[in-house]
Amino acid sequence: MKKGEELDNIANLEKAIKNKYGDDVVKHPLSDWDDIKEEEYLEQIKKIRDKGGSSSRKVETDGFFVSEKLLNKNNNRVCPVCEVYSFNIADDVYMSKYECCEKCYIIWVEDREQRWEEGWRPPKGEKE
Repeated sequence: MKKGEELDNIANLEKAIKNKYGDDVVKHPLSDWDDIKEEEYLEQIKKIRDKGGSSSRKVETDGFFVSEKLLNKNNNRVCPVCEVYSFNIADDVYMSKYECCEKCYIIWVEDREQRWEEGWRPPKGEKE
């Protein structure tokens, strides 16, 4: 295909898109941009940056600088039912909703959520 034919095809495609979806789809993004919109945009960026200022602070912990945002997380990785420490990310979901790991959820909670939410827990001898 020659360069002239390619340009004709592109123009025809652009016309078809314009006819189907309207003028706003094919116009250049900067055609409506002016100095007022630029100032509003820069103010929005400043506001976003100011809101997130505290999360970017670093705090020294055990000789390392750690983001303050990470220190505020309360992740309990030990299952209160089986008392096993878990590295599994899926356990976070079960820990936050049912206060147990995925394995304990499958054994003790699944299909008995109402009983679990009412406070029932397995006897100490049956946990293993």
